[in-house]
Parts: sequence; C-alpha cells; structure tokens
Amino acid sequence: MNPFVHHQAIHHPGQGFHDAACGLNRHKPKIPLAAKVAATAFLAVLVPIYLHTYGPTNFLWFCDAALMLTVAGMWLESSLLISMCAVGILLPQSLWLVDFGSNFLGFHFLNLTSYMFDHQLPLFTRGLSLFHGWLPLLLVWLLVRLGFDQRALAAWSVLAAGLLLVCYFFTPPAGAHPANPNLPVNINYVYGFNDQQPQTWANQNLYVGLWFGVLWLVAFLPTHLALRRIFAARCRPA
Repeated sequence: MNPFVHHQAIHHPGQGFHDAACGLNRHKPKIPLAAKVAATAFLAVLVPIYLHTYGPTNFLWFCDAALMLTVAGMWLESSLLISMCAVGILLPQSLWLVDFGSNFLGFHFLNLTSYMFDHQLPLFTRGLSLFHGWLPLLLVWLLVRLGFDQRALAAWSVLAAGLLLVCYFFTPPAGAHPANPNLPVNINYVYGFNDQQPQTWANQNLYVGLWFGVLWLVAFLPTHLALRRIFAARCRPA
C-alpha cells in the first residue's frame, strides 16, 4: 500500500466516495490545478537559486524539506504528506514570523531571521525566503481541502530524526568557516542556537537526542494533537 495516498475509499451509491479526509470525493481534484502549477513554478525558481547561493545542504532544513514535500503532496493530493509538514513546521514557522517581524521593527528576538536583513545576499534571494511566511497558511488551506491524517506525527518524527542525524554527522557544525560563506552551518540547530560555536552545557551526542525530544514534545506533539482535535470536530456529524 502506498503510504502517501488516502485511506481506502468507501462508495456511497449516487453520492460518490467517502475517504479519509472526511466528506465525499466526487471524482474531481480537491486542489485546483492553478495552485499546483503556482507552487511548482515557485519551487522551480527557488531550487536553482538556493543551490547556487547556499548549496544542496540547505534543503536539509525542516522548512525547506517541508516546502518540497508540500508541493509533492499537492500533486498527489496526499493528506499524509500535507499533514506531516503541518505537524513539523506550523509552530516553528510561527516563531520565524515573530522573529522576522521583530527584526523588521529593529528588535532582536531569536535571531532566526538575521539572514533576511543581510545586504550581502541578493534581495531577490532573500525575497524567496518569504515562503516561510506563507507556507503555514498554505498548509492550513490544504488541510481544509484534504483533511488531517493521524499518521502524520509518526511519519514526521521519523523524517525529522533522519534529518537531524544527517545534519549532525555530515554538515558543518556551529563555528565552522566553509569556503562558501553562504553555506549553512549548524543546520536545524543540532549544535545549539549559536552558529558561532557549539553549545557547551551538555555532551554533544546527548544534546542532539535531547534537542529531538524537545522538538517532539514542544512543537510536533502539541501541533499534532491540536490538528487532530480541530479536524475531528470538522468531520463529526452535526
């Protein structure tokens, strides 16, 4: 069974098919073709520019991985892929928006978005990164269209753990000085929140495990529970 498609549909004579997303599937796409094309066109512009500017490891960031999965989920109309991305990034991207807004107003908050104000980077490249702001809204809209898949937490947890391990073992740590100054270091904060040096309060191997646990308990699990509650209420008969 393909894990990225809806659960088995149930046919209701004269009404269509009832699927996992709640509601009747009347044999027509749930996501407009225009939205799919627009998202794909944006990705077609972003990927080569990001590759040239930041290198391929930039796509290991949770947000970048979620963007690509979201576009794939739109074409497949996969509630699992969309739900995974929502569980993984809705809360972190909300923090990104708060940090961007505070930086824009001249206040330093979490320093997550300082690169958006780095004039050494082309304005167009920085403009592409504004997807961090609209991607959460797109995911919510897609969840309304496709429904929430309760396997999302488990699926995203596996993906997130894999990304953290790859970042830890195969990408530059905090404090590194790669030949390309735009090459990302400390991806997904596997070495702490200071890109200039690794954290020192815990053994680094232990820290990576603890960081995953914090993300799971503070971001992934609460988002999953909230979305499950919201969409269970939407699907409950009146």
